[in-house]
Amino acid sequence: MKRFLIVVLLLIVIGAGAYFVLNRTDHDDGTAPAIAGAPANADPVARGEYLARAADCVACHTVPETGKPFAGGVAFKLPFGTIYSSNITADEETGIGRWSDDEFVRAVREGVRKDGKHLYPAFPYTSYTQLSRADVLAIKAYLFTLPKVRQPETPNDLGFPFNQRWAMGFWNAAFFRSQRFEPDASRSPEWNSGAYLAGALGHCAECHTPRNLGYGLNHRDELAGQELQGWRAYNITSDPVHGVGKWSDEALVQYLSTGYAAGHASANGPMGEAVAHSLQFLKPEDTAALVAWLRTVPPREGKDPIVVDPAPKAVVASSAMAPGGDDPTADVDGQRLFEGACASCHQWNGAGQQTPNAGLAGTRGVNDPRGANVTQAILQGVKMRVGQTDIYMPAFGHAYSDPEVAALANYVIRHFGGKEGTVTAKDVADRRQL
Repeated sequence: MKRFLIVVLLLIVIGAGAYFVLNRTDHDDGTAPAIAGAPANADPVARGEYLARAADCVACHTVPETGKPFAGGVAFKLPFGTIYSSNITADEETGIGRWSDDEFVRAVREGVRKDGKHLYPAFPYTSYTQLSRADVLAIKAYLFTLPKVRQPETPNDLGFPFNQRWAMGFWNAAFFRSQRFEPDASRSPEWNSGAYLAGALGHCAECHTPRNLGYGLNHRDELAGQELQGWRAYNITSDPVHGVGKWSDEALVQYLSTGYAAGHASANGPMGEAVAHSLQFLKPEDTAALVAWLRTVPPREGKDPIVVDPAPKAVVASSAMAPGGDDPTADVDGQRLFEGACASCHQWNGAGQQTPNAGLAGTRGVNDPRGANVTQAILQGVKMRVGQTDIYMPAFGHAYSDPEVAALANYVIRHFGGKEGTVTAKDVADRRQL
């Protein structure tokens, strides 16, 4: 019995030691590579505004159309419950108005609030940990110039044990490392800028990288694509078939800047938000740096890989005004729905009419048999502003039943992607809840 107790005690000591070692904090201030839109000698508030946009803070901390920017309350529906974003205005009672510089830096880079409690990694501190202290404080300086909004946080809706914040220490021990950005001396300054913009600020991996069983990032399949809150973040590795390896530099720049690349993609959902709130505001030099970095992301096929057919027979046989090449026995209901509600904007040849963003031919969404993004676009519509242009598609979630949405999605996939869609009424019902 004594020997057993000694073994148990040793295991506890070893476990505690491992816990504290794995949760150690990197106290280095860190340095950032040159960012064209936020030069080191610029006014801190101006730098902070640019960096906050590059980090897309507004998308996660602002409920659309409330007139309360950065006041929090955005819902993140995850497999284990719903988490709501916090108020990051300078309000003293409900925001961060009383947070010191050290407390703000610790929250952003370590995921620990002013009161010492852990944040959930829906807030991407796992990426922001790479940020330099100077950049984090520039963002704080900008936030403190904005109107204060008094809005208490919305309580998270999490069941046991996920509602136990203290347990996040164990999650961090397994899946998080406090570390600053390390430039790669073998790469160009442009590449290092792109790596910082994508990895630390833009936190691309948080959406585009699959999660493991513990909901940590599966780095073995880095950036190979993932479905999150019903939307599919596509493979952005350099894989020429399943990723963006065959996209030209011009196409990548166009997509990042406008949300559209002819024959490749049209952004909507979370990616549409990233373009509308963040990416379109990057300086051309910074967008070019992102492209330089993207070119070097190791190719990966990813789960449920998508192979794009740029010219399926139905699209080739169709004109803008009339369909051709469809199987008359397949997806009849979907074709009828498309004709009544969609053809006038998207056209039968997928070229798009009012805006090129309505173009469907060659996009990955219509080439995905599971139809995640096609379904979500039908249910939720599209609303984003790029430059002086409003890009809009009405939501049809209330107009169509689950079987009708499934039929429409499968027709779009067959006609414009040349593939057999697998969307079911149950899939639609499930996605309505996200």
